[in-house]
Parts: sequence; structure tokens; C-alpha cells
Amino acid sequence: MIFSSEMMRLVLTAREKIDAPKKSRKRILVVDDEPDIVFTLKNVLESISFEVVTSTDVDFALKKFKAGYFDLTILDIKMPKMNGFELYVKLKAIDEEMKAIFLSALSDLQNYSVLKDDVYPKWGERHFVKKPIENNELIEEVDLVLSL
Repeated sequence: MIFSSEMMRLVLTAREKIDAPKKSRKRILVVDDEPDIVFTLKNVLESISFEVVTSTDVDFALKKFKAGYFDLTILDIKMPKMNGFELYVKLKAIDEEMKAIFLSALSDLQNYSVLKDDVYPKWGERHFVKKPIENNELIEEVDLVLSL
């Protein structure tokens, strides 16, 4: 079997994470109101040695979130009670250094353009991933955001 250089990079990156000591594993918080999505993301990310905390409830996620604890948050945009942008603002108030990836099954994010501008008023990078997401695409996006 012949692997592309990009595939080899993903395999090597995943291998490094698996071989990393448990105490140095990166922590990721996943918040999505769909249990199947949460389950899948958790399994994929844990398989390459991330420590993953999940929540299908924004209130629970807010209680679990601590400054400096999570290296990355993955937030669904469309959720009951509070959308992912609103949750992001609350989490960012707790930890200014927080990094985030937004997930959405929406093909058009225009409904959220006002919130999007509020969340990222002057920052250039916006990390949005459309659901459904392929495992390798998820891993690439996570690696990209964590490297920033």
C-alpha cells in the first residue's frame, strides 16, 4: 500500500500522540447536543491519545470548564438553550487563551454572521468545520488549531 506524504504525516502525528506520556496529553472539550456526534468525536480523538471531556448540555459544559485546563474546545453552533457562539463568549470570559473549532451541519452560516463578528471582532482565523466530518479532516483541523 502506498501512502501519500500527507497521510504519512497524519499517521506519524497520531503515533506521536499515542506514544506521548499520559500526563502531557492535550485536553479537548467537545460540546454538541447530538449524543452520536459527541460519541464519535470522543472516540476518534481518544484513539490518537487526546484526553476528551464531552457534554451534550451547555450548562454542564460551563460547569466543567476551567481556565487553562483545556487546550481546545469543539463547539456545535446550533444547540438548544445557547448556540456555540454564545457559549464561546462565556468560555472565553473564563479563559482568554481558549482555542475553538466550530461545528455546523448548516451549509450557510449567514444566520450567524452577527454573532460570528462579535466572537471574532478583529481576529483573522475562523475555524469552522461542516458536519458530517471525515476523521482525517477532524484530526487535521485539531492539529492546525493546536499548533497556532
